[in-house]
Amino acid sequence: MAINWFPGHMNSTRNAINDRMKAGLDVVIELLDARLPGSSANPLLAQLTAGKPTLKLLNKQDLADPERTALWLAHYNSLPDTRAIGLDASNKAPAQALIKACRELAPLRGGMVKPLRVLICGIPNVGKSTLINTLVSKRSAKTGDEPGITKVEQKIVLDQDFYLFDTPGMLWPKIAIEESGYNLAASGAVGRNAFDEEEVALELLAYLRRHPAYLDMLKARYKLGEVEGLNDEQLLTEIGRKRGAMLGGGRVNLQKAAEVLMYEFRQKVLGPISLETPEEFKAWAAVAEEREAARQAKAAARKNKRLKGPATRAERDASLAAPENPESTELDEEAEREG
Repeated sequence: MAINWFPGHMNSTRNAINDRMKAGLDVVIELLDARLPGSSANPLLAQLTAGKPTLKLLNKQDLADPERTALWLAHYNSLPDTRAIGLDASNKAPAQALIKACRELAPLRGGMVKPLRVLICGIPNVGKSTLINTLVSKRSAKTGDEPGITKVEQKIVLDQDFYLFDTPGMLWPKIAIEESGYNLAASGAVGRNAFDEEEVALELLAYLRRHPAYLDMLKARYKLGEVEGLNDEQLLTEIGRKRGAMLGGGRVNLQKAAEVLMYEFRQKVLGPISLETPEEFKAWAAVAEEREAARQAKAAARKNKRLKGPATRAERDASLAAPENPESTELDEEAEREG
């Protein structure tokens, strides 16, 4: 699914991160959604902060599958210059764990002469503002259940020699991994006007029913019988019927059913669910990389063909007589822009 949601303040965030890198930065904290750690890791942030030690905070781990969270923590902790810890709403004093992990990543920084300078980033609606309010024990950052609440950079002193720079939540302009687009939409990281809720709900159902433990959660929540003979749309219809999402004439409102399903996933009403494992995400990324390489090769071939022109007079005449395909022209223009 194509997700295009990159508001103006996100471009400002990118510029702010560049400025922070130039001013001096020791550690990058990236807040991830524990239900989708791979999909919520921003590749643009990795480019902007390349070479800096990174602390991965898997937030909302109370909403996630604990076995899968353990896999992700082990994965990130195996990477060089990277630490990973899990957080959730039950962590009443996460500041000490966060400060300790950052000091371990930058052992040569500390003291008033060389204070530790830390940048905290994350995708929209990942819980960053709530975490910061907990860290400073007061309401210093606006919070809400909609992405894009924080708009400007904030400097927060967590310790006398520990400076935390908060930035607005930022996605990236092109989400190449198709599954990541669905997972980000299902989690609430993307503004609801940027995707079709019914489409996302159907993909969410398709993933959940492929995993027996999650399928059991669906059956228990919606009091479903055997669903093996139903396709995803029929299953969503049954969920809508069970939850009273009805239209006139006994018809099910699939839009309302989709909203109910995603809300109850986000709120852990279904149970603790994670939408990806490290191995699954690695496989998805490989497919996306192959698809992108093929797209670039086709774009290069089209461009090369246009530059050379038709080889024979007959081909030139056929080219001039052929009606222009708007869709093809649009793809060619996009290919030229992207190189």
